[in-house]
Amino acid sequence: MLMERILSRGNLLLALKRVESNKGSHGIDGMSVKFLRRHLYENWETLRSSLREGTYQPSPVRRVEIPKPNGGVRLLGIPTVSDRFIQQAITQVLVPIFDPMFSEQSYGFRPNKRGHDAVRKAKEYIKEGNRWVIDIDLEKFFDKVNHDKLMGILVKQIKDRNLLKLIRKYLQAGVMINGVVHDTEEGAPQGGPLSPLLSNIILNELDVELESRGHKFVRYADDCNIYVKTKKAGARVMSSVSEFIEKKLKLKVNKDKSAVDRPWKRKFLGFSFTIQRNPKIRIANESIERLKTKVRALTSRSKPISMEQRIKELNQYLTGWCGYYALADTPSKFKEFDEWIRRRLRVCEWKQWKLPKTKVRKLIGLGVPKQKAYEWGNSRKKYHRISKSPILHKTLNNAYWRDRGLKSLYQRYEYLRQT
Repeated sequence: MLMERILSRGNLLLALKRVESNKGSHGIDGMSVKFLRRHLYENWETLRSSLREGTYQPSPVRRVEIPKPNGGVRLLGIPTVSDRFIQQAITQVLVPIFDPMFSEQSYGFRPNKRGHDAVRKAKEYIKEGNRWVIDIDLEKFFDKVNHDKLMGILVKQIKDRNLLKLIRKYLQAGVMINGVVHDTEEGAPQGGPLSPLLSNIILNELDVELESRGHKFVRYADDCNIYVKTKKAGARVMSSVSEFIEKKLKLKVNKDKSAVDRPWKRKFLGFSFTIQRNPKIRIANESIERLKTKVRALTSRSKPISMEQRIKELNQYLTGWCGYYALADTPSKFKEFDEWIRRRLRVCEWKQWKLPKTKVRKLIGLGVPKQKAYEWGNSRKKYHRISKSPILHKTLNNAYWRDRGLKSLYQRYEYLRQT
């Protein structure tokens, strides 16, 4: 029985380690991950018996709203740490059963697959001449999953009635909003370890359909792009696939966000493409704007922090950002970002020097002749004008910021591309 495999010592220890390493926020009971091990030690016998007997009742999830970059919010449902532990144990047993059945063109939340692979595959399709994309957006997918449809798929592979009953209980556990529990008659709330697998299980039906039609597509969770050669073919495919999704999968296509368009006019997982016959992967404009918004906040001259702390926070953010976006084939953009970031830091440094006499002294210390230092130190030009001046370019140059600890996006990009 699958439940016994889920409750095996090795599987449970692995689930515990993963939940502890992932950390995450608390559920409705307020218990943090650091108390999970002790809680299980004290209550394990009761918990295990209820799971075996099918009497375990999951707690409702805690509703969290995460702002989306393009407006609106993404609704997350945070389970209690105990439920995250049980869901993780279930997921570890079910992934080896279901993952081999999934399409090669499904890249989200799967072992040894990642978003970068999906973007590279999309680039291949475009290079082959498929220069139109059907970009399908599923409206509030995780909130709209049909429970009966999902359970009907699961029952074909899972014969353990206790496990099926437990999964349905998780789907219907409810959500707590402002202290009030609301029933969940549809959806698989984002936030728990089980929901990504369940999303792939139901959307595998879409993958099978697309493969049977011979379409060239990539899917990452609920982001699905289909590549065709003509606009006319795109319109036909959009219509027929949308009908399949809504009638067969009981999901809803967001007509406002879905489109048949050129790939270089759309974004996919934060990236887009250039218009050439042999396309390059580029960073989507929306992703660049998010980077700039974050950097503007970190380098705001009104933010009252030391330059050391400012550079530390910048490095933390930019290192992770570059680790993802180094997939882009556009090194010049990373040089541009470096120049722009240094210019904003020059503004911060100039403001922190405050008084003219301090500016004069600092400039002299950086090797500027006294007369020039006095002239610029007493300048009435605005901060951004000064930041672009030859005097600050020469003194607060690349070496200056490197010595202060600022890491170069371009150098990191070059390193990641070579490894």
